[in-house]
Amino acid sequence: MTKRLRVVLLVLVATAMLAAAAVGVAPAAGGRPAYPVPYNFGAGLLAAATQPGSSPPGSNDWDCTPTEAHPSPVVLVHGTFANMTVSWQALAPLLANHGYCVFALDYGGEAGRQTQATGDIPTSAGQLAAFVDEVLGATGAPKVDIVGHSQGGMMPRWYIKFLGGDATVRALVGLSPSNHGTTLFGLATLADALPGGAAAFAGFCPACSQQLAGSEFLATLHAGGDTVPGPVYTVIQTRYDEVVTPYHSSFLTGPEVTNITLQDRCALDLGDHLAVIYDRVALHHVLNALDPARATRPPCTVVLPGVGG
Repeated sequence: MTKRLRVVLLVLVATAMLAAAAVGVAPAAGGRPAYPVPYNFGAGLLAAATQPGSSPPGSNDWDCTPTEAHPSPVVLVHGTFANMTVSWQALAPLLANHGYCVFALDYGGEAGRQTQATGDIPTSAGQLAAFVDEVLGATGAPKVDIVGHSQGGMMPRWYIKFLGGDATVRALVGLSPSNHGTTLFGLATLADALPGGAAAFAGFCPACSQQLAGSEFLATLHAGGDTVPGPVYTVIQTRYDEVVTPYHSSFLTGPEVTNITLQDRCALDLGDHLAVIYDRVALHHVLNALDPARATRPPCTVVLPGVGG
């Protein structure tokens, strides 16, 4: 069975599971509505197909007021070839149910296109900086937390290091981030797995070459160290990542860094690069990273590659 066929079959299974399985609903906080939380990548594909360009549930409420318990709004940053709709159908409502003000953006691509995050990464970091300024202006908060997937977990580090984000970001949480780059094979695998990704990869994708291990972009990003003073950093990675390779290249070195390998905590978690954003084990680690004073033990449950769970 070819890898592409395997991905297609997994997508079909995921979509079928959406119709058949119940979704998790976390308790809502502060009187806010409780949103369903589908731990299934099929939810993202379905939303992107039926509501392209839409904000994930629970996100982009520009009247949201941060609470004393969660004073920092959370900004969600998707990965290469993806978009906010396909990426955050689970994490956005999960965070909203826990009382966070949640915001998500598309970046690095033409407005209205399904395939995003292919453009020059420093330019994308500038788009993130402008979006964070909007969030801070709307909420009155002094800082944000950022949770990103793949490129979205690495790109904010450019914002933090070079564009003033060290003063506006309290915490950066990366889900399988491409921190130290990957191989051409890894990027091709990602392109083949996401709708429209192969066409974008075959065309002009500056972000792809910039994420190749050893690129000039990555050398500049890491000059002087992986981190800068101010933010706290958490990396949540799966041993089965087939896009960011080797998987441990996601990890950061420096003060205020926590690196988590999911399978060290739960051997039942078979989630890969795409599944990690619909992985209830990984997303529980996100909650703990954002609020360590209230951290609880993550569940250990079966998570399927390409699907989540």
